[in-house]
Amino acid sequence: MSNGEVRSIGLCVKPASASAGEAARDLTAWLSSRGVEVSVDPEAAEWCDVPSLDREALAEKSDLLIVLGGDGTILSVARETGARSVPILGVNLGTLGFLAEVNPDELQPLLEDVLGGNYTTEPRMRFDVRASRDGRELLRALALNDAVLNRGDLSRMIDLEASADGRPVTRYYGDGLIVSTPTGSTAYTLSAGGPILMPGSHVYAMTPICPHTLTQRPLVLPASISMQIRVRSREGTAQLTVDGQIGELLQDGDVVTVSAGAPPAHFVVAPGRSRFDVLRTKLGWGAG
Repeated sequence: MSNGEVRSIGLCVKPASASAGEAARDLTAWLSSRGVEVSVDPEAAEWCDVPSLDREALAEKSDLLIVLGGDGTILSVARETGARSVPILGVNLGTLGFLAEVNPDELQPLLEDVLGGNYTTEPRMRFDVRASRDGRELLRALALNDAVLNRGDLSRMIDLEASADGRPVTRYYGDGLIVSTPTGSTAYTLSAGGPILMPGSHVYAMTPICPHTLTQRPLVLPASISMQIRVRSREGTAQLTVDGQIGELLQDGDVVTVSAGAPPAHFVVAPGRSRFDVLRTKLGWGAG
């Protein structure tokens, strides 16, 4: 989709990263010289002499968020900015990322176009993940990548009862289950043998982790379906982890609901680089 002119930009940086902080300081000066209002998150405030806001407030104030760091930083920003779908531009300060796919030497030429509204964004599905116990909410979070349920005790498998819109699907008995967005399909779920989904597709994947029954295979579902996963682990616990960053310890009878109904995140698309270019680079496709 095309977007309007950008007058206010929020900067988010990887915590405790000197290279990200220095890049934010230089970028703040460059943007300010062009009349752009710049605000920063608390991590960037250590390097930049401009107003600091928490990331949710930063998203409300800004026309664009620039994230300096890597994919992990972008995951936290996409969750912490809440429901507002402000465009996100990820700048990778290391190697090319699946999310932070713009390199530092590409940033200023791209921003020249962005400031004039000459850029496009790509919507990325986000999950609304909820965990409850006897009707009481334990955790609620947005997920850009995935929600993972795995065993809380190292020596035990867990039993997970899955339903789709209240209709029984199956019971997974093994090391756990990954529910992944298309964005997250190239993360943990790929290592577990799940499918690669294109970012704009309106589907998501459920991938069992080391299932006890080998007929239980990855399942691709339409985004309109809400999944309910009940923990059946009388002799142990299960761990829910959202985007590999926040989590909750669950017990027998607890229910995790995963819905694709959350507002999507929108990412600025790097011109001239297709999704297949990123896959070839990151996954080594075609390498001799």
